[in-house]
Amino acid sequence: MNRAIGLIIIFAVGAGFLLFFIIKSIVSPKQVGALAALIKNGRTGAAIKAAKRLIAKDPKNAEAHYYLGLAYQKEKRGELALMEFKTVNQLGISEREIPEVEFRQTLAQLFIQFNQGEEALKEYLLLIKLLPTHSDYYYWAGKLFTERNRMDMAEQYLRKAAELSPRDGKIHYELGVMLYKDKKASEAKAALNVALKHQRENTGQTYFYLGKIQKDSKDYTGAAASFEKAARDAKFRIRALVERGGCFMSLNAVEKAIPDLERAVGAITAEADSDSLYARYFLGMCYEKNRDLDKAIAQWDKIYAQKKNFRDVGEKLSQYQDLRSDDGMKDYITAAPDEFTELCKAVTAQSLELQVQTVKSFPEGCELVAIEGESAKWRNTRKMPRLIRFFQSSDPLDEPEIRSILDDAKEGNITRAVVLTGSDFTRAAIEYASSRPVELFNRDKLSALLKGVKVSSSKPRTTRRS
Repeated sequence: MNRAIGLIIIFAVGAGFLLFFIIKSIVSPKQVGALAALIKNGRTGAAIKAAKRLIAKDPKNAEAHYYLGLAYQKEKRGELALMEFKTVNQLGISEREIPEVEFRQTLAQLFIQFNQGEEALKEYLLLIKLLPTHSDYYYWAGKLFTERNRMDMAEQYLRKAAELSPRDGKIHYELGVMLYKDKKASEAKAALNVALKHQRENTGQTYFYLGKIQKDSKDYTGAAASFEKAARDAKFRIRALVERGGCFMSLNAVEKAIPDLERAVGAITAEADSDSLYARYFLGMCYEKNRDLDKAIAQWDKIYAQKKNFRDVGEKLSQYQDLRSDDGMKDYITAAPDEFTELCKAVTAQSLELQVQTVKSFPEGCELVAIEGESAKWRNTRKMPRLIRFFQSSDPLDEPEIRSILDDAKEGNITRAVVLTGSDFTRAAIEYASSRPVELFNRDKLSALLKGVKVSSSKPRTTRRS
């Protein structure tokens, strides 16, 4: 009797478990379908609550985690969505009511959104196995390989993507950028030109890299045209204008460079960004070239406030810090060509006490030939000529400049030379001059010579333009 009762109990328990699994298999798909319907109808809040109830009853319910993740994604709660999708991945989707392709596509994009490129790459490689003719997966795999400097793999996947979708502009753009980074300029240029044929919008970035290739090959005119088109894209505006200004600087067309660089500075919204710093730096260089030092210093001051060790800005500010208190040096550095010549003649006559014989200008300064005058300093001595060069450039003078003036002096049968600069001399220049008939006047010595010098000129002061 007891045995019979025991058998009945065992049978009842077994039947109960069987009934539970049968009911679960019937109810679960209905519940999953309900979650999908709620999300499809935009009722994400209700879907989240329902999915959480299911997970509370069964934490390993992969379908509930999947739809909870989808609902979070619809509400733009990406971090929470990624957490749920990672849980699904850990639980596994084999024999689950989860569409694998859609799941892995969404998961890959979430990984990209949160800068987990390695994980995203794994998903795209799995997707390629699932759908080997889908070009978008090859595109993303190639893009992610590029970001990891795996150019061999990047090229392989991007070329396959281009083969599968030959009219997809974004694929050819990414291929072009990858080839540019891999220093394959001609192939990169070809790919970017193909991209332009098929892109209807967002062409700014394509023109930007096309301009970079043209600039690298010294096609500055072509590059300037490409950068002008790239500047229409707000994301590339500052960078493109800086590059365009750089093209004109390379062509020694400072007057053309300044408007583009001023446009770049005018577009700055984040002062500390690298593009913003370079825009101000190159604009400052152009102002310096034009002797507009007050404007140049204003740009360097703003850079220094953001990043004190940015290139040579600290040195520039130190170099010109005395301009506010040293009017003579400021006049020397900022003088227009005609004024500069008159100032050099005045220094030669009044401070060096020499009589000017000839004068001529050159791009960075002024050259004079002078002899000793009738002052007490030179009285009763043979009047020896001097070849004198004044340099207005802000760059330190190196050995070649000293060698050049001595060679020219020798050719003109002049035994001594004098070099004066508003900057300084390199160590090599000083060592070279030490045993030769040339006298060097650096910024400090020149400043002393300028004190008390009077220039007779009725012309109003103008700013030097190159």
